[in-house]
Amino acid sequence: MMNSGNLRVAMLSVHTCPLAMLGGKKTGGMNVYVRDLSRALGLMGIDVDVFTRSQDDCVPMVNHDLGERARVIHVPAGPQAPIPVADVGHYLDEFAAGVAAFAAAEGLHYDVIHSHYWLSGVVAEKLEAYWGETPIVHMFHTLGHMKNRIATEPGERAPQERLDGESHVMTVADRLIAATPAELAQLNWLYGAPMDKVIVIPPGVDLQRFQPIPSTEAKNRVGIPCGDKNIMFAGRIEPLKGIDTLIQAMALIRQRYPDVMENTCVAIIGGDPWADNPDAEMARLQALREELGINDLVLFLGAKDQDVLPNYYAAAEMVVMPSHYESFGMVALEAMAMGRPVIASEVGGLAYLVQDGVNGYHVPTRDPEALAERIYELLTNVDCREAMGIAARQYAERFDWAIIAGRILAVYNRLLDPLTRDHSPALLDTQFTI
Repeated sequence: MMNSGNLRVAMLSVHTCPLAMLGGKKTGGMNVYVRDLSRALGLMGIDVDVFTRSQDDCVPMVNHDLGERARVIHVPAGPQAPIPVADVGHYLDEFAAGVAAFAAAEGLHYDVIHSHYWLSGVVAEKLEAYWGETPIVHMFHTLGHMKNRIATEPGERAPQERLDGESHVMTVADRLIAATPAELAQLNWLYGAPMDKVIVIPPGVDLQRFQPIPSTEAKNRVGIPCGDKNIMFAGRIEPLKGIDTLIQAMALIRQRYPDVMENTCVAIIGGDPWADNPDAEMARLQALREELGINDLVLFLGAKDQDVLPNYYAAAEMVVMPSHYESFGMVALEAMAMGRPVIASEVGGLAYLVQDGVNGYHVPTRDPEALAERIYELLTNVDCREAMGIAARQYAERFDWAIIAGRILAVYNRLLDPLTRDHSPALLDTQFTI
């Protein structure tokens, strides 16, 4: 088995950069995952190069912000500007050639390719053609078939190209990382993925970055322009996040309990609410807020740098995730690490992370009445809120990145060991129960 100090990993995140602000059009839990996993592996003595498509020719090609032994490489492929994810697929050959050229110019040999999202999995196969037999570890983060199951409009559906690409990546990857047992089941019954390739390893959380701090201190730092009770949402502004359900729930609470809603606000982090031409979902949500007469209650704060997010979590009484689908729910885990209870839809990874009545509450999707009831309960029951916050932090400690990165490293090493490479991971690893 290879010594981890000699191991070099090509981490692929083609369509989105791990250094981007949370809540942008293409930024969310996957960005955080790639960034923090790469950083944690670097701290373990592994060399990690994260390759992502260059979206700005003024940004240096090589960035060292991930810390020791980990760096981000911006590879020119197509326009050096943000483009729709659907268009990124046109430039995968160019991207793969750029990665191969970078490695050749620096005389680098990569022992493992770790790809994220289906587009990166396609690139991984192309790189294997350049580099010869190199083990491929892949994580999808979201699945097209699951997106289609909850889509309410044709424009929300994943294209056939993505569904076909995901199925193909499952055949070429040597190992598939599923975030939860639910995702493992989805890979099985929606795609017929080879189960002998799949292992369940959840994402981690940076317990140093996300740790409880006094609420008053946090509120002073972020300057939330309203009273002393705050409810928070963070993530991409898109229909599957269910933000409209949260806005409707807040209108119900104000209608029924106006006294409770005094000095209370909802902070929605994500998107660009000040754009001259906001995207359709942002415009729809702002119109809904206007229609319900709660402009003063719901604040759109835009995307935020990941370094300031802990203060927003700490400034909130609770974090709400009313999503219709989440493969895992990184925001929920970060909020828990900050000692904040989470109210979340009982879907995907959120069904595993949030323990109903212990560290937060489950609610049905698209149910403003049920969500309003749980928000009201946490707003008015301080003892319950504080007890859940303590339980949330204790639960989050199980997901320390040092633990999770160690499990990922074990996957790499077993693929590189000829005695274990062809064995099912289920026979070699104890599945992580969350």
